Amino acid sequence: MRIAAATSGRAIVISGLTVMISLGGLFFTGIDVFSGVAIGTIMVVGVAVLGSLTFLPALLSLLGRGTDRGRIPFLGRRQAAARPSRLWGAVIRAVVRHPVALGGLATVGLLALAAPALALHLEDAGLHSFPDNVPVVRTLDTILTAFPGGPEPAEVVVTGDNLGSRQVRAAIAALHGQVAAAHGAIREPITATVFNSAHVLVVSVPLAGGGTDTASVSALAALRTQVLPATLGKVPGISYSVGGPTAGSHDFNAQLASRTPLVFCFVLGLAFVLLMITFRSVVLPALSICLNLLSVGAAYGVMTWIFQDGHLQAALGFTAYGGITSWLPLFMFVLLFGLSMDYHVFILSRIAELLRRGPGGREGTLAAITQGLTSSAGVVTSAAAIMVAVFSIFATLSQIEFKVFGVATAVAIAIDATVVRGVLLPAGLSLLGERAWRMPRRRRDAGLAAEGTRQVA
Repeated sequence: MRIAAATSGRAIVISGLTVMISLGGLFFTGIDVFSGVAIGTIMVVGVAVLGSLTFLPALLSLLGRGTDRGRIPFLGRRQAAARPSRLWGAVIRAVVRHPVALGGLATVGLLALAAPALALHLEDAGLHSFPDNVPVVRTLDTILTAFPGGPEPAEVVVTGDNLGSRQVRAAIAALHGQVAAAHGAIREPITATVFNSAHVLVVSVPLAGGGTDTASVSALAALRTQVLPATLGKVPGISYSVGGPTAGSHDFNAQLASRTPLVFCFVLGLAFVLLMITFRSVVLPALSICLNLLSVGAAYGVMTWIFQDGHLQAALGFTAYGGITSWLPLFMFVLLFGLSMDYHVFILSRIAELLRRGPGGREGTLAAITQGLTSSAGVVTSAAAIMVAVFSIFATLSQIEFKVFGVATAVAIAIDATVVRGVLLPAGLSLLGERAWRMPRRRRDAGLAAEGTRQVA
């Protein structure tokens, strides 16, 4: 247990910190829902890491040989040490021998999977959250057919001291007159209701479109930038804000879009620094981040191909609506990036351990890569299988957002644990050789020392 704490324990700490850093990027969105998810998930990861380093070894030390008493007879006797995987051993040895060919083939394959993500369209599902065979959806469709109407209107909240004045009434009348000038962007009936002893006025303005589509977003923009400034905006002493489902969805998406680059920079930058400090290398963190982004991109492509383009609708039980819920890509990125780095930190720690004990040189580096990946294959494959099974449960739920999350996350984990871990990582490490495990300054210092030795000789 002391040996495990000094090796795997260190990898657990680094992996946990990487996951928590990734989830911490959600704080930069400035959206309360994401902040709440980040706090809860970071606490769970922190407790899991703490338990793995304290409670688990304490429990194992108390049980001692008693851990064998619950052995399942037909599974055979537990091995004293994990056996290297023959299948992954053969694959990794082939990749190490031909890193350019096999690594290039895997890269092209993942890029092909990621290609549909170039057409990714973010749009809230609305009524399409559930498949057509759900009773409530059929009922709503029947109601809309019998009583056709538009989406929920925009709610213009007006505040001030004299909302019953002639100027305000004239502005409301002018708002009715803007229906024709807006060319269908806003519609009748426009209604006005007074609240809080005439200190709050709510004006309901129906918008074009279905509520969250392009037509509704354009209508909202026309209302905010043209219609309201030309009417209520000319009345002194009052202020107004536009709410409602369309405005809420648009503002949420706009906030998300403006903060997403910041989240990406924070997660990638801090993960790079953490890996650089851990492995004393610049190349290794860059390689790990590129491979993780490749697996996430492939998951985005599969997500777009299935749920936006409408493939496998019958098998998965959903109705495609031509878009992906806006919050899913960012949330999936921070989660998948953290989970992917788990594998990489664990595997790279094992390879680094073998490198420190090995003879060094080109052959020693390749042997450490092969042995490290082969010996850790069983643990990583088992962990990946568990996570794929857990996330696949979401695909059985009716709501399309959960289906997208479950399928895309399971696909990303499967890709990362097989193609990335079994092909791209050994190919990249083989091509880089000893350079992957050195800081640039150290390499330059070694070169200067070697030159000085030659001069002395």
